[in-house]
Amino acid sequence: MTVATLYAEELRVPERLIVAPAGGVFRGVPPETVTTEGEIVAEGQTVGLVCVSGDDVPVRSAFRGWMMGMLAVDGERVREGQPVAWLRAI
Repeated sequence: MTVATLYAEELRVPERLIVAPAGGVFRGVPPETVTTEGEIVAEGQTVGLVCVSGDDVPVRSAFRGWMMGMLAVDGERVREGQPVAWLRAI
């Protein structure tokens, strides 16, 4: 009896999503605080806030990379886990 060896394709996608940590109303941080498209975002950097029952919950990047764009706009209602920005990991 022979044992078959299975090979799987390895997927390497450099894009990463920054997601809302809670549901509420999204607000981007001022341009002087967050980097703009094409700039580097540090791991743990705040890119926005979600207002939940009067409290502001920071939206932080779990990755380091090039900011590719925001997916949420100021005043938009977001749900927990919803992507609000995307970046290309470096």
